[in-house]
Parts: sequence; C-alpha cells; structure tokens
Amino acid sequence: MPTGRQPTAAPGAAHDSAFLRACRREPVPHTPVWFMRQAGRSLPEYLKVREGIPMLESCMRPDLVKEITLQPVRRHRVDAAIYFSDIVVPLRAIGLDLDIKPGVGPVVADPIRSRADLERLRPLEPGDVGYVTEAIGLLVDELGATPLIGFAGAPFTLASYLVEGGPSRNHERTKAMMYGDPELWADLLDRLADITAAFLTVQIEAGASAVQLFDSWVGALAPADYRRSVLPASRKVFQAVAGHGVPRIHFGVGTGELLGLMGEAGADVVGVDWRVPLDEAHRRVGPGKALQGNLDPAVLFAPEAAVRAKTAEVLAAAEALGGTGHIFNLGHGVLPTTDPDALTRLVAHVHEATAR
Repeated sequence: MPTGRQPTAAPGAAHDSAFLRACRREPVPHTPVWFMRQAGRSLPEYLKVREGIPMLESCMRPDLVKEITLQPVRRHRVDAAIYFSDIVVPLRAIGLDLDIKPGVGPVVADPIRSRADLERLRPLEPGDVGYVTEAIGLLVDELGATPLIGFAGAPFTLASYLVEGGPSRNHERTKAMMYGDPELWADLLDRLADITAAFLTVQIEAGASAVQLFDSWVGALAPADYRRSVLPASRKVFQAVAGHGVPRIHFGVGTGELLGLMGEAGADVVGVDWRVPLDEAHRRVGPGKALQGNLDPAVLFAPEAAVRAKTAEVLAAAEALGGTGHIFNLGHGVLPTTDPDALTRLVAHVHEATAR
C-alpha cells in the first residue's frame, strides 16, 4: 500500500533517542518519559487552538494536528510525541456515520448488530487518510531527534463502540455478540484488525518511529474470553506491522489479569496501568518485553512531596527490568484538570532521578 514515503525500518534521527532505546531494552541515559493524552485538555494552549473546532475535524487538519502534537513536547520536554488523533478516525475515514460528542465520546448512528452490517466495514486505503500522511510528514521534519508515536484503537475497543453505539459501562451488547454469535464476532474483529493494521501502516510509512495499540475497554474481559475472542485479532495487527521494524506498544485499562496474554499478542512493549506494580507486571508479562508505566494520574493532584514519593515507588519497581526496558508514563493518561506545571516538574524529576 504505497503512501508516498518508504517504510522507516532504517535508522532515522530519532533512532538513538532514550525512548526508542528503552523500547528495544537497550541502555539509556535516563528513563524516558511521555504521557498518554499529553496533547489535550490539560493544556491551555490546546484549548485555545481547538476553540470552536469539533474533535474529528481537528484530527483531519494537518497544520492543527502538527501544532497540538508539538505542544506538550515544547512545554514538558517529554521524550516522545504522540500523534494527535482519535481511535475512531479510521472508522470515519471508511464512511461510517459517527461523531465524537463532547462529554460523551464516540457515538455511532447505525451500530453493527448483524452480519449484513459488516459490509459497511470496507478496507482502509491510504488515500482515505491522506491528511495523516501529510501531518506526520510535517511533524517528523519538526521533531528531528524526538520520536513520534503513532497509534490506533485495538479491534476489541473499536468493536465495543460499533456494537454498543457509543460508550458503555457494562458492554452488554458487545458481550452478547461475543458469546451468542462467536462467528460473527470473530469476523467483525478480523475486519477491524485489517483496518487497524492499515491505519498503523500509513503512520509508520509516513515516518512514525513507534506505534501503540490502545485497548481501552478490554479490561472488561476475563482471561479465557480474551484468549479465545480477542487475542487472535490483536495478534494479527501486530504481525501485520512487524516487518516495518518499529517498536510496537500494547496498552489496556484494567488489564492486570490480562498482562501475560497481552504480551503474547506480539508487542515489544506492554503498557501497565497503576493497579499492578511494575515488578509484578514484569513477572506476569515474562522476559523479553519492555514495560511502560505506571504512575496513577490522580497522584499529580497531591502535594509535590507525595508525587515524588509515588514516583520513586514506580522507579524502584522498574528495577526488576535490570535498568533497561522501562518507559515512564502515567497508568492511563493525563486528566483534563491536571496542572500542566506538575507534568513539567515530573518529567524533569524522572530525568534527574534516573540520570546514568
């Protein structure tokens, strides 16, 4: 699938960055730091530039995507940028009628409920997301030696939005399809795996240095259900992009009981939320994987001394990795009301505390 740029398997300006070295479990000058949702509502400059612009529209304007992606790099001095977008962008790009409603999240006009509905999930072509290729080209030129992380929603989380019609607390319809019509469920996830892999491939070929697969809702599943009904699709995504030679990260929320299985899906780095200490996560995931995480985002509302104490706990638990293969992150993402200065201080503190 040509996109105008060649795959970035060859080393680029960011190849020896602390972030990419940590992904490869190589020695680093300091523990690298970035934050999920770092480009977002915690930043006044983000609120200003997004004023009056709907979320999905903002994801389709390359100049705006570039500015928003760069904002936390400028302010916080994080070790990696993450591409500003949303997990439903590829679904909108193939023509599905959906929108992101403020205060609600993605809402799908006509949910996927039958086999006939699958026909609406056509393959994603590079031309469907030409604005992504353009925006990443602009970003890579600007970022230089700072890596850019591309991302996509995992098949299970995308399926949950499509089947439920929007966010769900208990995923009743999703689980009803998974248990009641496993063949339809498998075909749905297989199509979403192809769409997701194509979306990540576009980002890699445009210049992304790493990619992360977000499975926001998969923590709602028991391990046996994950292994049977989700793992094959996630594995298909990771296998599809393996040949590009960029690190692959897998993250889910509330996935403490799934960490070993998520490691089996094929990522190079497994993200850990704050519920499981990194040393225990290392035991569950097993050898050969870097870990990413995992300070509780709510800690940043505590006094500075408490933030530093909890940060020290995370860094001490990360010592189980032998001094390599740890990327410091929040255990989910930056909360909208987080003080931006607290994030800036946290980055500087981790860099100072782990300087080698």
